[in-house]
Amino acid sequence: LATSCLVLWFFLLIPFGSCFSITSPPRILFRLMASISSSSSRTLVVDPFCLRQFKEEGSIKMTVDEFEAEVNRLFDSGSYPLVDGYAPFCKHIFIPNFASVLRTTIPITEENKMFLRSAYEARTEKELPVLNRWFPHELVGNPGESKFLDIILYSREQIRKENAAMGEDSKSDAPWGIVSVKPQDVNTELPMQPITSMRNSLGAEYGGSGVPFDIEAYKTSVEFWEHHATVRNV
Repeated sequence: LATSCLVLWFFLLIPFGSCFSITSPPRILFRLMASISSSSSRTLVVDPFCLRQFKEEGSIKMTVDEFEAEVNRLFDSGSYPLVDGYAPFCKHIFIPNFASVLRTTIPITEENKMFLRSAYEARTEKELPVLNRWFPHELVGNPGESKFLDIILYSREQIRKENAAMGEDSKSDAPWGIVSVKPQDVNTELPMQPITSMRNSLGAEYGGSGVPFDIEAYKTSVEFWEHHATVRNV
């Protein structure tokens, strides 16, 4: 439908007597049609929640379209299957770090622990602020590129559920939305941060997913994040 509307719109704009004809439309029209067709056929699309990672201060230094195209190419190859996440609606794919994204998690050591910062923050204006801690990248230096990217996916059904609670709309019908991209050196899931686990259990109206609190997963998370912290603005 979108492609049909574009075609109609384009020809309505062509003046009578134009050098273009219906039998030989300009190349730009074909490029636009191909772009729309390609985007609408992708299984995995970047969700608006993930766009902050593509902004100037974000960690991904390529366009959303370029990133989506490569992620889908790798997924469609069959070499990087869906891996179950913390809930039925959450999946992961672990792929090579083709985007040269720098690590965002490093160990806490005696030498760098003095640089840790903390603040109450919300990832969006509608989320409940929670306590976070991190390293400013200018104080700990370049952490280097990670080996893998953990592409975290939510099902379209779950995204619509959370969007409804927040009064938002992702404007996509793709089966899976990319809600986060984590650069890391292992091709398995790292423990979720403890505070994220607690917020998820509060429900969608507070920026969570509504998954019941898992005490064992929380303990595993604490064990990992007691000795690690994120690096900001890399």
